[in-house]
Amino acid sequence: MAIYLPATAEETSTTLDELTPREIVSELDKYVIGQKDAKRAVAIALRNRMRRQKLPEDMADEVIPKNIIMIGPTGVGKTEIARRLAKLANSPFLKVEASKFTEVGYVGRDVESMIRDLVEIAIENVREEKLEDVSDKAELNAEERLLDILLPPTAPRPTDTSAGGVVLDGTTAVTESQSRTREKLRQQLREGKLDDRMVEIDVRERNFPSFEIISNQGVEEMDVNIKDMLPNIFGQRTKKRKMKVNEAFEYLIQEEEQRLIDMDQVTRMAIDRVEDAGIIFLDEIDKIAGRESGHGPDVSREGVQRDILPVVEGTTVNTRYGMVRTDHILFIAAGAFHVSKPSDLIPELQGRFPIRVELKSLTMDDFIRILTEPKSSLVKQYTALLETEGVKLEFTRESLEEVAHFAFRVNEGTENIGARRLHTIMERVLDQISFDAPERKGEHIKIDADYVRQMLADIVKDQDLSRYIL
Repeated sequence: MAIYLPATAEETSTTLDELTPREIVSELDKYVIGQKDAKRAVAIALRNRMRRQKLPEDMADEVIPKNIIMIGPTGVGKTEIARRLAKLANSPFLKVEASKFTEVGYVGRDVESMIRDLVEIAIENVREEKLEDVSDKAELNAEERLLDILLPPTAPRPTDTSAGGVVLDGTTAVTESQSRTREKLRQQLREGKLDDRMVEIDVRERNFPSFEIISNQGVEEMDVNIKDMLPNIFGQRTKKRKMKVNEAFEYLIQEEEQRLIDMDQVTRMAIDRVEDAGIIFLDEIDKIAGRESGHGPDVSREGVQRDILPVVEGTTVNTRYGMVRTDHILFIAAGAFHVSKPSDLIPELQGRFPIRVELKSLTMDDFIRILTEPKSSLVKQYTALLETEGVKLEFTRESLEEVAHFAFRVNEGTENIGARRLHTIMERVLDQISFDAPERKGEHIKIDADYVRQMLADIVKDQDLSRYIL
């Protein structure tokens, strides 16, 4: 599963180069509660990446990233720390489950596909940045093209050869009149007065002949980009299509944006960014730990580890955009390690993850902080959601303590799913209010401890039911 998180203006106000490890931890504290050891480890890794970029080129090539293994139960913040770190660094980021990969020869994805996915994410990242740079120019160009359709330019008037090529009288007047009309149309277009008018524009046809490609490597490993080849083989055909002015304007803006962006430059920048700043979060690595039993479903576990090893170690992966080196990509692995332990990984792979940090299980106090402290905490989310219906929601301190208490108890009594349990409990508590919200516009609803107990009482009493519902 690929996750790409562009940085916001607020978060990039301080340049990454100025952030010390302590400030990086402070930024992560805004979104993830506790887990100081893990935050320190990733902050140092990120700072070392910045330090490396200031070294002479020959020395920088020798400095490899110190990959990290996070050990801890589900729902304690492993993925969130990695995601927020990538967002903070504005780095290409990919989260992928190690259990999705299989040994070469078995059905499944090959490990190099994660590098190809990361390159795709980086290209989209850079492309979005370039779009912002050209958006104003693209809009102006699209506006001019649309005005040409709404008011086609007048053909030049014939010249009087007997008068030495001087244009006949009246041409200047026509030009000025057309210019005034064009400016009036421009004003109406910008005010939205022409949005419902129908126009006819040329649109590119996208229906190419279908091909079926049978390959043991898949299209992603083929050297030829079929998608780019097809228009060249069959020509870029267009067809006339009628649409409203506002729809035509959006289409023309997209066309102009594609025309103004140099995709070769985007690709080069994206590959550089992947090689120097890419972060891959390898989740569920404990699922591929363990030695071979020689039979059964675990037969390819060690094989997957051996396939992952060269990618983590540093190799060159062939993608449709060119060769990509993985030497300086930061790998953050994570797993609960309930059944297995990190030492069950093959020694070569262990050696490529020199930093190990343990994330602690969440306490009741952590649950209360998770509910209230992060920038987009659950309480803030539910309050904002119900405000859209005109309902003012208020939680007392006692109600949040009760929610945290229930979440902690259920985690202890059943499977420990960490902070994710809070989502389940909160949905249960606010079930009736969320359902009735449209009919309760303008109300101020106060959630107290008694209300929380009342909404959860029946479920908590029935242990079998709570296992399914909570």
